[in-house]
Amino acid sequence: MYWDVIKVEPLRDYQLYVETKDGRCGIFDVKPYLDFGMFRELKNIHYFNQVHILFGAITWPNEQDIAPETLWEDLLSLN
Repeated sequence: MYWDVIKVEPLRDYQLYVETKDGRCGIFDVKPYLDFGMFRELKNIHYFNQVHILFGAITWPNEQDIAPETLWEDLLSLN
């Protein structure tokens, strides 16, 4: 899909650098999600830094993920 993530890098302060298949790149701020449900585990910075891509989505080892629609809406574009 056009919003598939092709690159993700953890940044300081619980932010992610993201590039999508359609050429968008930007910063996604995870901080607003850290106090909710399964996202609390991401407060551990070592765990947060284990972010990776699975089937075009941003995810972590214990199956936390960012919905593509959320990523698309909240990505602070750098281009």
